[in-house]
Amino acid sequence: MKEHVPATPSTQKRATQGAPSVEVRHGDAFDLFDELPKSSIDLIITSPPYWGHRDYGLPHNWDFFNDIPTVREIGPVSPGYEWYRLHGGLLGLEPYPEWFVQHLADILDKGKRSLKATGSMWINIGDTYFARWASIREQGRQGLGSEERYRRKTPLGGIRAEKNLLLIPSRFAIAMQERGWILRNDVIWHKPNAVPRPEADRLKNSHEHFFHFVKKPSAGRASYYYDLEQAEARASDVVTVKVAPGEAGHSATFPHALIEPRILTSSPPGGTVLDPFSGTGRALEVALEHGRSALGFDAQATFVQLQKTKLNGNLKQRTRELRQ
Repeated sequence: MKEHVPATPSTQKRATQGAPSVEVRHGDAFDLFDELPKSSIDLIITSPPYWGHRDYGLPHNWDFFNDIPTVREIGPVSPGYEWYRLHGGLLGLEPYPEWFVQHLADILDKGKRSLKATGSMWINIGDTYFARWASIREQGRQGLGSEERYRRKTPLGGIRAEKNLLLIPSRFAIAMQERGWILRNDVIWHKPNAVPRPEADRLKNSHEHFFHFVKKPSAGRASYYYDLEQAEARASDVVTVKVAPGEAGHSATFPHALIEPRILTSSPPGGTVLDPFSGTGRALEVALEHGRSALGFDAQATFVQLQKTKLNGNLKQRTRELRQ
């Protein structure tokens, strides 16, 4: 029996109406999601901060790493992202990995209101091995760089055991399902040029997950836009794409070849694409390139200005092409 995929088929694509638009907003996605009109977004696609990697040049209350009695008293269930943020915490630098999973799911779940019933959400996320005494440098990552070093002293217990692979992507996916999302695809991104690691007692980690979520309907089966013809050759859930070089001090640049099929399969021509952790704006660039309007959120003012300068130039070029 043929699988029921109630997505809008390619034969029903609508023509692009005029030139696309682009906008980048400065702030926390947790707040900015509330500013969006209901059912205004066709696709949310992003690669959010990973746990325990870096601060991206944003202020963080490093006492979360040092005040272990208080952290241990609170425990692995977070008081909530708003409480954490109020006390100076930065997403990705939580003292517990469990807090990070909860915070990220709470932030992205706020996209449900603005996402159309036919919309999709694609989230790229990597995993982390636990090390209680791991170090993070201010404005650096995982002990690299010349800035002041901060030691993470996360309490041991449960999944928090030395050398344990935390399965953060899986825990995040389950957290989203528990919030009412339907997981439709788990794309494995194979990175053939992943940076070697010095550990001699495990294999090199050369993959990340790219989850595809859709909204759960009030009744019946999920119906969402999906054009399978625009996926990679063989339409496999394992894709090989080289890691892209960093840009403007941002080491985690979204590869074009990884983003493009997600945008083409999961947003209609002329639709609106949102990246709530837009970084250097790669997803927004690809959206504009293919006639979609692009909206980005980022908490780092430097990256917001970079995106505005770059994307406005791309938009002008796209407008000229449409007029020819």
